[in-house]
Amino acid sequence: MPSAVSHHKSDPVAQPAESSGAQTRRIFLLSPANIAGRRAAMLLNEEAGFELAVRLRSEGASLGEVFSFISGLYFRGKLAYAQRFNAAPPGAPGVLVITACGGLIPPETLMAANRLREICNAQVDCSNRRYREALDRDARSLAKLSDHSCQIILLGSIATPKYTEPLLEIFGERLFFPAEFAGRGDMSRGGLMLRCVESGIPLTYLSLHNAERHGPKPPKLIPRRTSSALVSKAT
Repeated sequence: MPSAVSHHKSDPVAQPAESSGAQTRRIFLLSPANIAGRRAAMLLNEEAGFELAVRLRSEGASLGEVFSFISGLYFRGKLAYAQRFNAAPPGAPGVLVITACGGLIPPETLMAANRLREICNAQVDCSNRRYREALDRDARSLAKLSDHSCQIILLGSIATPKYTEPLLEIFGERLFFPAEFAGRGDMSRGGLMLRCVESGIPLTYLSLHNAERHGPKPPKLIPRRTSSALVSKAT
């Protein structure tokens, strides 16, 4: 199967608004959604009549919106954040999604239901050859597309080796993670990243090579003021 990374063309829409010449180059890798859960079963139900399910069965839907539906706030936050703050070198993808056995795939890639099942039909585990071979293949291609000054930012779990072990082997000190992830659960991370997108202020990145990956639980996020709440307050 050809590499999803080596055939990628950069999407100018996904690049940050700031001038890339003054920025550190950054590419984001997003951990996948789990299609074994209830929301995935709803989406893949052949009888489902909601718009995304119908589109997935017909013309296809992007991997990003499919995983956002399945995972909810966490993946939606990761995707929005990565699209806002990536600064990839010319010819390289700014955002890629780690998959169970499909390697690294751009989130805008159209997925049919059968293809979605295919790339998720494996256990995300370092000892799983199908997972490792596909991930190693595409990570090595990405390393060749990006120079040593480009940071690779992992938006995913850093407490277990399923992502960190294979990626550290290839990227070494170039592999980073948001310092603010330490001690937070998935929902808190998702909410935090959406706040960053709104404010335009990115998180702080630390190299995974020698960083402390655990930390005390941070304070809860202040609830976001929704438009409906503002309307009700005004009336």
